[in-house]
Amino acid sequence: MFADRAKIYIRSGKGGDGHVSFRREKYVPNGGPDGGDGGNGGSVIFEVDEGLNTLTDFRHIRKYCAQDGEQGGKRNCRGKNGADIIVKVPEGTVVKELESGKVIADMSGENRRQVILSGGKGGNGNQHYATSTMQAPKYAQPGQPSKELNLFLELKVIADVGLVGFPNVGKSTLLSRVTNARPKIANYHFTTLNPNLGVVDLDDGKGFVIADIPGLIEGASEGVGLGHEFLRHIERTKVLIHLVDAASTEGRDPIADIYAINKELEAYNADIAQRPQVIAANKIDAIYAENEEDPVTKIKEEFEPKGIKVFPISAVSGQGLNELLYYVKDMLSQIDEPPTIFEPEFNPDTDIVVGNEPYTVEYDETKNEYVVEGPRIEKMLGYTNLESERGFRFFQEFLKNNEILDALEALGIQEGDTVRMYGLAFSYYKE
Repeated sequence: MFADRAKIYIRSGKGGDGHVSFRREKYVPNGGPDGGDGGNGGSVIFEVDEGLNTLTDFRHIRKYCAQDGEQGGKRNCRGKNGADIIVKVPEGTVVKELESGKVIADMSGENRRQVILSGGKGGNGNQHYATSTMQAPKYAQPGQPSKELNLFLELKVIADVGLVGFPNVGKSTLLSRVTNARPKIANYHFTTLNPNLGVVDLDDGKGFVIADIPGLIEGASEGVGLGHEFLRHIERTKVLIHLVDAASTEGRDPIADIYAINKELEAYNADIAQRPQVIAANKIDAIYAENEEDPVTKIKEEFEPKGIKVFPISAVSGQGLNELLYYVKDMLSQIDEPPTIFEPEFNPDTDIVVGNEPYTVEYDETKNEYVVEGPRIEKMLGYTNLESERGFRFFQEFLKNNEILDALEALGIQEGDTVRMYGLAFSYYKE
């Protein structure tokens, strides 16, 4: 099965923590702070790889993590930056946030490389916090936390022309005839499973890229069969070649088929249905009925008054192909539109909130004290020196900014009541 969708997890590197240390040299009994800064965490970077044309690799590896930054060291030694991780994707991959479905990046056109998750910045060492009144700061800044995302990757084939039609009408044969593509060709009644791309080279050197979009069936726009998997691949195309079996070798009505496919396109995406179309009436070499009305004439009478040109062709013999291809090339030359690029809707740098681990604020009736716990609290206590004036001020700001004071007041705390946070207990006084 052609892999054109994948779900993966990515995480940037955490910034290294700043270090707390002091100069210790002979004859220098009271050396100043010399704690080094932490290194920056690695970033998660997506890069287009020309050699890839599917998302198969993501079926085997679903987790991509950048390296954390190293902690700062003594003697002003800065921690080493964490290594970035490069995720290679085929051109045309749309990167979305899994839960919301919002587009983060479209790896198409000029966008060949993009940072999806930035690594956390390293924290400052205690040397940065020395002042005239506090010459021996005993605290340092922790590194910024890592960021994580669940992504949905979706490959949307990039081609100028989309080749659409019901299964077994000759799309693969046509593609192999007019391009260097080598699709598997057989009498499949279901559908070719792989969207195939090929380049049409014309004599004047101006060619175009054509995609054989796997055969659609009625109900495809509602997800019947493999509808949604394949319809997404024509979202970028500028012109559609609608291939039908003019000889009705399998008993199908080509005119009804054209209306059915257009109905599916309209239901899936109205913009796609409005794109310029041309009809290729294939298998004219298999039309033998002499006494009946020519089926190609019927198709022309039905659609050419609506502005849709009809070309009788034989993908097997090559008859009529030059006329079709040069007409399509002229259509493309009159369309002055850049290829469809999906605009970003989600910015991980601003839309991801880090450091939002849960905490609890409760009243313990047996001990007559208020208890505040949670990973956020534990981390804050781990890197804050409450014995220093500046550290305690930081502690108070943390409680205020994270709405912990509001939660205590909502429980009815009064001045002088005891608040406990793990091993720390203090009396509550309102500023």
